[in-house]
Amino acid sequence: MDPHIAIVDASLGETPAERNLTREIDAETAVYKASEGERPPMPGHRDRSYDAVVISGSQTSVYDDHDWIHELTAWARTTQRADVPMLGVCWGHQFLAQAFGGRIVDMGAYEIGYRSIDQRGNDPLFAGIDSPMTAFETHSDRVAELPAGAVELARNNYGVQAFRLGASYGVQFHPEYDRQTAEWILDSKDLDEETHADAAATVTDDAIAAATEAAGVFDTFLDIVADHSRQPGRSW
Repeated sequence: MDPHIAIVDASLGETPAERNLTREIDAETAVYKASEGERPPMPGHRDRSYDAVVISGSQTSVYDDHDWIHELTAWARTTQRADVPMLGVCWGHQFLAQAFGGRIVDMGAYEIGYRSIDQRGNDPLFAGIDSPMTAFETHSDRVAELPAGAVELARNNYGVQAFRLGASYGVQFHPEYDRQTAEWILDSKDLDEETHADAAATVTDDAIAAATEAAGVFDTFLDIVADHSRQPGRSW
């Protein structure tokens, strides 16, 4: 049976987040707009209909004082304790790291554009994906300290690019981005002229083609979810 994935869309307003994630995740999905107060049911709730969770990017910082972030944090901690697999993307990566005890800081600058990322170790999340890999980045915060017990899985010169803690994963990059989204991001950000020009120069046919390999993390995550659900004692 194919897994059912809850997508937590943490973006504000109309964005490509839902379109991109539902396109890349080859499974049945249900989308919850977290910034509007929606969340998947708590694990163990009789109406729960998901096997794993994917958390999107956002225009906020994870340390911003918003009720929906605090409420989502409590939900994520419960979901982690219930051993439900989660994959956080960009903001979602930072959010999970913070929710589980890590520290997020403002970099004082953007990492934006298609960048090279080096893997650490041989985690199943990157099975079949070469290192270094190419993916689109757009963030001005970073994970300064991982939660206790977390394993760093990828890094570049801006810092931690992926981690695992139990059944939860975070990736700082955007494996779901296509050219349309990359160009939309560049147009929507308030960037100085030099930063915009440098980022725009990375949006090439070669970079976009190379980044399709990093998009494989959605398939490998689904493989991880399937293996996880087959472990003895799983009720989902």
